[in-house]
Formats: sequence, structure tokens, C-alpha cells
Amino acid sequence: MTTQTFDGQNVLVVGGSSGIGAAVAQMFVDERADVTIASRNAAKLESVAKRIGGGVRTATLDFTDDANVAAFFANAQAYDHVVVTAGETPTGPVRTLSLDDAYAAMNSKFWGAYRVARGASIREGGSLTLISGFLSVRPSKSSVLQGAINAALEALGRGLALELSPVRVNTVSPGLIATPLWSKLDAQAREKMYEGAAARLPARRVGQAEDVARAVLYLASTRYATGSTVLVDGGGAIA
Repeated sequence: MTTQTFDGQNVLVVGGSSGIGAAVAQMFVDERADVTIASRNAAKLESVAKRIGGGVRTATLDFTDDANVAAFFANAQAYDHVVVTAGETPTGPVRTLSLDDAYAAMNSKFWGAYRVARGASIREGGSLTLISGFLSVRPSKSSVLQGAINAALEALGRGLALELSPVRVNTVSPGLIATPLWSKLDAQAREKMYEGAAARLPARRVGQAEDVARAVLYLASTRYATGSTVLVDGGGAIA
């Protein structure tokens, strides 16, 4: 990463309280950006901010709530870069996943990003980066909705790149990433899953949150990149 690329720039990371979002925030701080991390969980935000250091600011934001998002951005500064990493998506086959869970998944990951894109003030030449997932191009019969949401996010990013120009809009599409998302599995089952995935992937490893963060910072710092989707999936889309 080029030293001081983001020196003094204002960055908002929505979903910055864990996993990929926390890694993105850490990397921006390392590049001397002024970073705000936002999520619904104030306690987790404070814990992550303390760990990252660098004067990270925290802000509670429920991006599933129209009024909360509107109020947040009505009082917010203009940003140089906004990254949306949050989104909870219950999974399961279409015919067994409850409609309430399906609506909640779409409301969180897709409409949450849509609300942020609609409300955030981003300076000319700045960027908005969304996080989708490789299921958009490599669907799974047990996670059909997740693939559809990710594909919708990528299409949203391409359209916004036209509408919001000269703000640049891009999407990063991760594969399997070792994050706290998988903490619900016991340690043995989790390691077995990681080992099995690594054996199937051309990269022969499972992704880390930092792998995705590097792609986010690449897109934010590359002023000729807009309307792009960057796969960071260890080759999962082609395996």
C-alpha cells in the first residue's frame, strides 16, 4: 500500500465492529485516515475502537431502519470514502427458509447498503465500496437467496457508479473468510470446514478479513476504478 494515500481523509466503515469491517477500519487507520466505525452494537464498537487505536470514532447506526439512517446522515460530515460491510443474511433453501427471515436478509444486506448509498454525502473523487459475495456468480442450492442478494448488490454498485459519478462506486466479492461469523460452530467443526474448503480452492487456503480489506483499499485508492466487482475468493468462483 502506498504510504499516506489516505492521510487525513474521512472514512466511514458501516459494519466496522467486527470481521471484515474491523479489518478495513484497521487498514485505513494504518494509512493515517480519520476513521469512523458504525454499527448497531455500541459495546462492540468501543471494544474494536480501543483495539485499533488511532483515534477511531464510533457511531451507532441501524442501517435496517429508514429513519435512523436518515437522521444519522442528516447530521454527518461529508466523507472521502464510505465502505458498507454489514449485513445479516439468514440462510436456507427457498422452500424452507421462512419469508420473515428472507425479508430480513434482503432488508439488511441489500436495502441497508441502498440506504447508506442514498444518504451518505461523499466528496467528489471519493468512493463508495460495497461487500457482496462470490455466491453471486457461483450459486449454492442451499443459499439461493444469498446469491441473489449478492448479485443485486453488484448490480446496484454498477448503477450507482453512473448515478453518483464522479464519486466512484465498486464492490468487493469475498469467498469463504475466517471471521467471527463462524464462531457459532465449535472449534473442531470450524477447522474441519476450513480445511475442506482450502483443499477445494485453487489458492489452497481460506481467506482472512485482511485479504478483503486490501481489496477495499485498492479500490478506494485507484481513481480509475469504478463500476467494478473484485473477487477475493481464493478461486471459489471457478473451482
